[in-house]
Amino acid sequence: MLAVVADAQQYLNSGENYYDDRAGIVYNKELTIDLKFHTHGFAIGTQIGTINTYYLTRFLNFEIGELKHIKEYRQSDFQTAAAGKVSRAFIFGKQNSFFVLRGGVGEKRYFSEKAKHKGLAIGISYEAGPSLGLLKPYYLELYRTLDPGSNNYFIRSERYTQENAADFTNLGLIYGSSGFSKGLDELKILPGGHAKMALHFDWGAFDEFVKAMEAGVMVDFYFKKVPIMVETANGDIENSPLFINLFINVQLGKRW
Repeated sequence: MLAVVADAQQYLNSGENYYDDRAGIVYNKELTIDLKFHTHGFAIGTQIGTINTYYLTRFLNFEIGELKHIKEYRQSDFQTAAAGKVSRAFIFGKQNSFFVLRGGVGEKRYFSEKAKHKGLAIGISYEAGPSLGLLKPYYLELYRTLDPGSNNYFIRSERYTQENAADFTNLGLIYGSSGFSKGLDELKILPGGHAKMALHFDWGAFDEFVKAMEAGVMVDFYFKKVPIMVETANGDIENSPLFINLFINVQLGKRW
């Protein structure tokens, strides 16, 4: 009888939690790899969480991704007027690629206890923190001639400047985009911040392996316009310091 009573007693250290009377498994930490697709690009990152109670997990998030202008359109198989050749793929009017590093603090809160028995747990997730934007010049390969009016063409890789603005946006002179590595030594930093909120869906919450998905809205903001595209005089193409995105985030990971 004493043995039965002793076995029935549960002793947990301070700060630990107990979720399933049948399994008796306690998790305190979780780590996930995240793949996020949003309306202005994508991101990949990692999330490190501390499980405080069944309903609440606090986490740190780190990710890297790209933000694109809504007017970016990839062009390919374009017949160049200068040399009569078919161009390689490029984005017309783009002057910079914009990458972003995000670091944030957030929480996940579940609405119900259904996931105790390996059901679908639904909750909300929210996060905010600083961002570090990285501007990389976007290089195009342009047709050039040694002498005005000559048909002796050569190709030169150039970034956008005020001096070559007319040629940089002349479809007849564009052969295609330069390689990704071109401009990596000319990165410029733009500080900013971000915030996001999402519905969180977790299949088998507090199982050992994390299988979750989020759908929500994310805002990135910077202290000045982010010059991704060449702005037009009629205002049809303008840059902005603010990016509002809808996103889907897929999470895979482990608890211990």
